[in-house]
Amino acid sequence: MAQAIYINGEFFSREDAKISVYDHGLLYGDGVFEGMRIYNGKVFALEDHLVRLYESARAIALTLPIDIDAMRSAVSETIEKNGLSEAYVRLVCTRGSNQLGLDPNRCEEPQVIIIVDKISLYPEKFYTEGLDLITASTIRNHPAALSPRVKSLNYLNNIMAKIEAIRAGCIEAVMLNHKGEVAECTGDNIFIVRRGRLLTPPIHAGILEGITRNTVIDLAREAGIEVSEETLTRHDLFIADECFLTGSAAEVIPAVRLDGRLIAAGKVGPVTQQLNKLFRDHVSSI
Repeated sequence: MAQAIYINGEFFSREDAKISVYDHGLLYGDGVFEGMRIYNGKVFALEDHLVRLYESARAIALTLPIDIDAMRSAVSETIEKNGLSEAYVRLVCTRGSNQLGLDPNRCEEPQVIIIVDKISLYPEKFYTEGLDLITASTIRNHPAALSPRVKSLNYLNNIMAKIEAIRAGCIEAVMLNHKGEVAECTGDNIFIVRRGRLLTPPIHAGILEGITRNTVIDLAREAGIEVSEETLTRHDLFIADECFLTGSAAEVIPAVRLDGRLIAAGKVGPVTQQLNKLFRDHVSSI
């Protein structure tokens, strides 16, 4: 089946799906997006993703051209046309086209783009053996500049941190905030286990409030695991009993080394294994 990409109510093949070079999303990163997983033909946590999308849009004064019900229908129709039961949805909304210049009031109608495609997951060995991480010198954006809760199209600081990780022979990097506290990784939230407690940075540490993150917190509490959102430093990661990352693409993936130093015994821990199983069981039942 040929790929069908949704652009403003119409469907195009991958080759014919085009936007203007004057689009504010391309020129200035002016827009918002969501990345969602499809399991068994259904979008995981679709409502949560759509709510976050519309909240991100409101936060940057972007009025989307369709309401949330129409957006939900557009996502469903795009999935149906692509015929993929295990896939990834990228939902992109830009402010639209304009002449050169920052003035958003000169933009035409905002654009809605929906892409459904197969996703390249981390190799299975990383789920059984764990990831190596580095601490990036590139920090998270200052929250006074733009709230990290806005999932905007401007991901340049994350990309620069990702480049650092790749050059160090890793595929993920821990990003600190402007205070030197642990925030998140380039594309995932981060958790540690310490003395039986599950710890993760709070929202005010400058993180994106991840949908998978929140699901894992709920699953952990249902399983009787104490969860706390606390300020963390690299010291906390170095002395952790376990560490793992969460994200729509990554799901729940362990980390066993940071900056060349083993985290605990350098093996995937029991709490990580438990939460990974709980999460996979959860998404398989949607």
